[in-house]
Amino acid sequence: MEVHLYEQLYRHIVQEIQIGKLKPGDRVSSEKELAEQFGVSRITSKKALEKLAEAGVIKRIQGKGSFVENGTTGGLEQKRHWEERISRVPEEKGRQLIGFIISNFSDEFGLQLLRSMEKQSAEHKYDLIIKRTWGSREEEERAIHLLGSLGIKGLIVTPIHGEHYNEELLRLVLDKFPVVLVDRYLKGIPVCSVYTDNKKAAKELTLHLIEKGHKQIAYLSPPVENTSTLEERLFGYTSAFTQEGLKLNEDYCLTNLKGTLPINMHGTESESDKTTVKHFLEQYPDVKAFVVSEYLVATILAQVIDTLGRSLDDYDIVCFDSLNDHFGKPIFTHIQQDEKRMGEEAVRLLVSQLSGEAVPEQRIIEHRMIVKK
Repeated sequence: MEVHLYEQLYRHIVQEIQIGKLKPGDRVSSEKELAEQFGVSRITSKKALEKLAEAGVIKRIQGKGSFVENGTTGGLEQKRHWEERISRVPEEKGRQLIGFIISNFSDEFGLQLLRSMEKQSAEHKYDLIIKRTWGSREEEERAIHLLGSLGIKGLIVTPIHGEHYNEELLRLVLDKFPVVLVDRYLKGIPVCSVYTDNKKAAKELTLHLIEKGHKQIAYLSPPVENTSTLEERLFGYTSAFTQEGLKLNEDYCLTNLKGTLPINMHGTESESDKTTVKHFLEQYPDVKAFVVSEYLVATILAQVIDTLGRSLDDYDIVCFDSLNDHFGKPIFTHIQQDEKRMGEEAVRLLVSQLSGEAVPEQRIIEHRMIVKK
């Protein structure tokens, strides 16, 4: 049988008591101290201490810490009793909690995903707790600690954009805590992930423009480093050129637009992006076709075209997750991700983990291309 990390911490403390290193009344290391000592997440160390308290090995006093109970050094029989107790899941009052951490959600992407996950969680008798991070690594780490302190049984995460992975999230994965990533994956990290085939989708958008006769096609995106969704979309764009035997002009790739990232939504980055796009349009006036990785970037492009006094009818803009206009027609030709299915699968796979079932590392959700008429 596989031994989870929290069980190893549990047994380590039991052993410390058995050999007399910890005596009745002694203070046991805190969640934070144990996490740092063993290189695990706070959720793992918290669970170990909770199990010790449930077994009567320690007593937890709010505001003071955890202490070895009196009469817990009664020999091998008592140790066996503790180790039997560790595998027992106590009965919960009410429904259990699962968490969802996401940078942000909006009408174009995330809102339907959230609704689907909440509905699916309720059907499985779980309550879903949601925390937005606004693209901040510190907020993402704080959210993990907060949800852990609330006693969540599993976690669904849409990791933030960034050059480096969140260490707290990696610890959860290494601790084998039930985790599902949604809308992206972590390269080289074995964790269950639910997402769109972004390479295939971006390739379809690019081929659509090529089939319309465009050869000069630009690509606009936020920075792609270590964000699988954006990396795959850029790769899909470039692979379409390779497939069609067309030369790719790397000067047409603008991947430094930061105004649409959640952490910058209330800042001045969007104005900087407009200046960057304006310079591009003035430098390359013959480029009339654009593959755009996100809807909000496509709207920035459209605004700049308008401010330059040019007609949007002269341009072909395709993107991901577009909204409809007042007449119910799509504003841009776009990839429509199946948020409903994505949310359902994320919850289903998390519940499967909670039941001890093996789950795949990747679950690809089909998409559709909606063509503007």
